[in-house]
Amino acid sequence: MTLRSSLKWIAGVALALIALTVLFVAVFGWNWLRGSIERTALEKTGRELVIGGDLAIEFGWPHPRLHAGTVTFANPAWAKEKQMVAAEAFEVSIDLPQLMLRNIVLPEVRLRRPVILLEQGSEGRKNWLLDLEQQDEGASIQIDRLMLDEGTLGYDDAAQKTSIRAEVSTSDAGPSEGGLRFSAQGQFKGLPLKASGSGGPVLGLRDERTPYPLKGELSVGRTVVKGEGTITSLLKFSAVDMQLAVSGQNMAQLYPLLGIAVPETGAYATAGHIVRSGETWRYEKFSGRIGASDIAGTVQVVTGGKRPALEADVVSKVLDLADLGPLIGARPGRLEAAREAAPAPSETTAPTPARARVLPDMLFKTERWDTVDAEVTLKAKTIRRAEELPLEDLVTHLSLRDSVLRLDPLDFGIAGGQLNAVITLDGRKDPIAAHAKVKARKILIAKLFPTVKLTKASIGQINGEFDLKGNGDSVRRMLASSNGTLGLVVAGGEISRLMMEQIGLHLWEILELQVRGDERVKLRCAVADFDVKEGIMNSRALIFDTEITTILGTGTIDLGEEKLDLTLNQRTKDTSPVALRSPILIRGSFARPEAGVDKGRVAARALGAALLGMVNPLLALIPLIDAGPGQDSDCAQLVRDARTLSESANK
Repeated sequence: MTLRSSLKWIAGVALALIALTVLFVAVFGWNWLRGSIERTALEKTGRELVIGGDLAIEFGWPHPRLHAGTVTFANPAWAKEKQMVAAEAFEVSIDLPQLMLRNIVLPEVRLRRPVILLEQGSEGRKNWLLDLEQQDEGASIQIDRLMLDEGTLGYDDAAQKTSIRAEVSTSDAGPSEGGLRFSAQGQFKGLPLKASGSGGPVLGLRDERTPYPLKGELSVGRTVVKGEGTITSLLKFSAVDMQLAVSGQNMAQLYPLLGIAVPETGAYATAGHIVRSGETWRYEKFSGRIGASDIAGTVQVVTGGKRPALEADVVSKVLDLADLGPLIGARPGRLEAAREAAPAPSETTAPTPARARVLPDMLFKTERWDTVDAEVTLKAKTIRRAEELPLEDLVTHLSLRDSVLRLDPLDFGIAGGQLNAVITLDGRKDPIAAHAKVKARKILIAKLFPTVKLTKASIGQINGEFDLKGNGDSVRRMLASSNGTLGLVVAGGEISRLMMEQIGLHLWEILELQVRGDERVKLRCAVADFDVKEGIMNSRALIFDTEITTILGTGTIDLGEEKLDLTLNQRTKDTSPVALRSPILIRGSFARPEAGVDKGRVAARALGAALLGMVNPLLALIPLIDAGPGQDSDCAQLVRDARTLSESANK
């Protein structure tokens, strides 16, 4: 047989087979394939596939289309629902080249009135995986585009406390003609969920070429998200371009949605433009409010590494100081409540009640710190705050790396000067290991106490620093266990004479100055030097030296119990005809501090004056005369004297 005749014979056989196939299909249709398809599905998955109605095939290369009536596909035995998929009719296109490679790829699927229920069970089992154990991620059907004509979609994950049901319907009103409208409700990670919106007619599940138009509103717990724009590939979000508005009671409540740590805040609302390209998400040109503070800027998150990497640049025109409270664990209204609950100062050492404490005590959630690496810059030009807190602009940079949080710098303008801090919190330790270094530079006395009239005419600058280390899961616990040093110094300047006479309890001079008016006296030096051990601040030197009075202080400040126990002793340099000459006692709690005189000494002086007055009225003034040392003392010597006095008092 020649080659030419052989080819004719092969072509004839092929044409005969095609003719027989066409004749067979014309007589019997394609329904004979149903049994084979159903048996293969049961054998491979262990789950029953039932195809109802007539089966039809439209040939085309490389994507022939398959039509059928009702179809159901059963769930595995462990699932809650009996059926995973049920639809009144379906139409699918099949990728033949992929099928030859034993991959099931459906470029397009159309379902009429479907009910699709997806479920994730224990031990990593997922009902959409088609192996017998539902654990092989490769044993699944890839669907690129999905069209639904009125149906129900559901997802359940008991381990994550998630159960969602969504209703989908065809609507002429939507981002495009014949689009879909959807509504959903249920529970997401234990939080109530509601969603509604509209989209295009074809869901681009894996379509990397066609952006899908979407408009919707989602609420999870007390967080509300509104968005409008496009998403490419609904399963992978390979590209996103949307206008997005987010609001809620606390940014930390975004954690279930984002999966990364977000700081505690007050109520907030923001609006901006979110885009995704590759592994980078950007929430750009956003603006909004946190509490009473305005915020604006850009946030970027890059995924794909060991953990997401977040970068943010945030600015505020007017920052309300109260809105920074939740960041350090301060509860709103805590100070006012503590003042009401604080007991009156007492000579007893009874602990300060917990409800009367003012230091921030909310716990830091360090278990979330390893979910993200962050670099955040915050700048605020104007700070809205209480009148007695003379704070100005704020600049800070927050860095979170491998669960170690660092604020460097944390700079405030305060009373015409600067407060520069570096704070490190090591979340790898349990409890947190904290280290704070703070420097105060060129703080003006005249502005430091704006509500005290007698300081407004003062001249002088305060400089100092403190270095503290402590352990704890809140600011209060860190301070209660802290060790380190604290020091402040004022060299030179002038201060209100009336204020110094009042501290010295010089009654005659106080009356005289109130009549003729206040004046300034030279401030030679002021020193506050504390040693901190286990949360107790012990005074090593507490001095305020002017040309008329020297004040030496001793005592402690208990950061754990929030108690004050300081004694100020005056040394008058000028003779005063009428002076009580009593130490000033500063007692009470941080919430309710009080200053007073030593009532025993005052009573003794008054009694002495009364007894001498019985002999001669002029003698009654002798116990009230303060002769004073009559000369200035060296500031360095005063520091040595103060430390000696403090050591004796502490012993």
